[in-house]
Amino acid sequence: MTTAYLAADGYEAQLITELDAAGVVVTRRHERLLITAAAAVDVAWAANVWFDPVEIPITSIGDAVRVLRGQQRNWAMYAPAHAGRARLIAEQLPHVSGKPLVLGAPAPSAPLGSWTLLDSTTVLAATRCSSRFANGEIALVEDRDGPPSRAYLKLWEALVRVGRWPRRGEQCIDLGASPGGWTWLLAQLGARVVAVDKAPLDERVAALPGVEWLDTSAFALDPAAFADGTWLFSDVIAYPERVLALVERWRAHGCIRNIICTIKFQGETDHDVGRRFAAIDGSHVFHLHHNRHELTFALIEP
Repeated sequence: MTTAYLAADGYEAQLITELDAAGVVVTRRHERLLITAAAAVDVAWAANVWFDPVEIPITSIGDAVRVLRGQQRNWAMYAPAHAGRARLIAEQLPHVSGKPLVLGAPAPSAPLGSWTLLDSTTVLAATRCSSRFANGEIALVEDRDGPPSRAYLKLWEALVRVGRWPRRGEQCIDLGASPGGWTWLLAQLGARVVAVDKAPLDERVAALPGVEWLDTSAFALDPAAFADGTWLFSDVIAYPERVLALVERWRAHGCIRNIICTIKFQGETDHDVGRRFAAIDGSHVFHLHHNRHELTFALIEP
């Protein structure tokens, strides 16, 4: 049994710590790709997980192409070394679009394998991976005029990852909303948004249909004021322990069916609190391509 984990760019140390805590030993490192001789475990800091990758000896570029095409159609290349040779192989494989998603578009449905050149005569390939995006990187068609910040890309990517979207007219609470990037995105989807922050929204966001600003702290808001079925979103800048307590308070009230929130680390990565978020039944904790030193927590109704 072999599993390879592609670390989120710049966060290899966090992934190594996660794997070590799970008792998984890294037997080989290929830049960001951490190769192990163990079954896959759930980790948050991997951009992509390669299931059962196989080392394949090759004699030429054509030989590599023949072997990969013989296994399946769709492949994504990871080439931290031997990049020129890898590109020559990739050019002869079937084209995989990978074009940026427009707002509301789902993730691709076709499986996507991953491969790399460990050396000039050895391919490591996995026909099955955790992500259907090349190297786990989700490209989005950005709007450079409407949103007041690029933070909306995190929420957009998270919604693609979980495969669920607020429907038109559904109520959403956006905690820590200012200047309004997440509120802007939710309003584009037609949701009714209660934006909560002591700081005001960008004027253009505040004027959008269905948007209401509450001048109060995210931690002072009473869940009892909201109806059953509400979505809860949070990009609050706060210590992870405090955000975890906030999530637990809203869950205990029972009005929330779907939660997406950012877990922001200030200083060292708090792996323990990350595991506590992940231990919530039905939850997912992952690092987004558009995250920095933070994780995203999602609890989505089946």
